[in-house]
Amino acid sequence: MEEIEKIETVDQYNKMRGITTLHPLVSVIDLSKARAMPARIFNFGLYAIYLKQTKCGELRYGRNYYDYQEGTLVFVAPSQIVGKQPNSETPEPKGWALLFHADLIKATALGKQIQAYSFFSYDVREALHLSEKEQQIVLDLFGKINYELEQGVDKYSRTLIVNTIELFLNYSVRFYDRQFITRDQANKGVIERFDMLLNDYLHSGQAKELGLPSVAYCAEKLNLSANYFGDLIKKETGQSAHEHIQSKLIDAAKLRIFDSAKSLSEIAYELGFKYPQHFTRLFKQRVGQTPQEYRQLS
Repeated sequence: MEEIEKIETVDQYNKMRGITTLHPLVSVIDLSKARAMPARIFNFGLYAIYLKQTKCGELRYGRNYYDYQEGTLVFVAPSQIVGKQPNSETPEPKGWALLFHADLIKATALGKQIQAYSFFSYDVREALHLSEKEQQIVLDLFGKINYELEQGVDKYSRTLIVNTIELFLNYSVRFYDRQFITRDQANKGVIERFDMLLNDYLHSGQAKELGLPSVAYCAEKLNLSANYFGDLIKKETGQSAHEHIQSKLIDAAKLRIFDSAKSLSEIAYELGFKYPQHFTRLFKQRVGQTPQEYRQLS
């Protein structure tokens, strides 16, 4: 098994890329002036955002080429595994990188809500593709942080840098919303496959054998990260992926309740519930009646 190297600090990363460390907790790097990443696998102990200014015209999403070719943002969170394959012929991308340690945002508003930026857990294939105007905004924010680093550390530095990072992330939320919309047709295909997956799972006996379908299970089967999948479903349906699964469970339950030959406990087990009382509780929450009351009215 290939050894994984841990990157613990900003300074450690900077030295690997041949960059001078201006601040111990945050760094902005012009990738065109940095050494290439070694062909190794790394466990990041930092937050990282990469703007790769490589044309994406050769990349495809389904049958379509990406429309936004000016730049790509990739987000990395602490404890994620990233790296470059040995003997890779992929050219080093031009662009910028922002790295910061969790200690930079500790006890700040951003530190308290950093987990809300779910794109830090997206897969690389779910990266954010920018339009020209969006890229200019991103470059401006990289520039503002870099400016603060070049001025040296004073009592205002941390607040200004953290606020700019938060602004950067909030713009990224907006740009991802745009990306979900511009890929509306592809997203609808995901919804259709999600529904087909659930229907097959609930009607093939898998639920009785494996239990209730989870968001993570469905995302894996659809080749998406759990966070990207959850965000996509929420944007497209107005429901969380978990709520969508529950809706499918209730729809399947209603059909089976009409079969008086089956007990309600049998139906609960067939749908993947470990305990019939959990099925009764969910049904009452979603329908307003217990399964028994619903059966008597049918």
